[in-house]
Amino acid sequence: MGDSKYPMSERSFDKYSKERISSGVNGLDEMLGGGFPQGHIIVAIGGSGTGKTTLALHYILDGLIKGESGLYISIEEEKESLISAANAYGWDIENYISDHKLAILKLDLSDVKTTARRVKSELPELIRSFGAKRLVIDSITLFSMMFDDAIERRIRIFGLNSAIKKAGITALYTAEVNVDNPYYSKDGMIEYSADGVLFLQQNESEKNIRLIMRVIKMRKIQHDRLYRPYDITGKGLLVYPNEMVYTDYGKDNDSRE
Repeated sequence: MGDSKYPMSERSFDKYSKERISSGVNGLDEMLGGGFPQGHIIVAIGGSGTGKTTLALHYILDGLIKGESGLYISIEEEKESLISAANAYGWDIENYISDHKLAILKLDLSDVKTTARRVKSELPELIRSFGAKRLVIDSITLFSMMFDDAIERRIRIFGLNSAIKKAGITALYTAEVNVDNPYYSKDGMIEYSADGVLFLQQNESEKNIRLIMRVIKMRKIQHDRLYRPYDITGKGLLVYPNEMVYTDYGKDNDSRE
């Protein structure tokens, strides 16, 4: 793997084609030409240790700082664990919870059908009553895995997406990568129904392991399609949008529109 300069400033992205919502990560916003399009559902797919939850916290915190309320739906992590993870980066989110600007909801997976039904029926009203502008579901893979039947899984995912779209909120999902095919999510489904797909990967070479990120798709806007390196630092994600990574990953994986 080698790195070379490929300035994003040389690319002409239309930053005003659609109102944008910052990802909370400057380098990623630059790759997107300004941020996520408002109202989009974006999924960040990656393996363990690639910073998916960190990205989700970046996204929620950016909105909170700007006065936008947020909902964080956790399938696996307890609220206390997420607060601790944020504190590790120096982000105090407890005050936002106390001020009713942030709600962290842990889904109960003991009753799958009831949970799925409540998410679809109650989420739009919760978004409206809370005045939320940003939503995180971490992770959508675990939500999908609640359903054994592939057809039901598809119906539930599309139903969830429909409810979110109806609410008019901008959502970020996290998803686990398929260990047998690192170019796709574990269920191989969510990337087709989402408006945007980000891939977070660990690129191994003879010398080191480096984290790399790519915007696979982002509907309705132009965006950078090259792999860009990033680090997980003591202050969160740091993306290098002007560095290019040479890799064989994803050469044939641009069809998920």
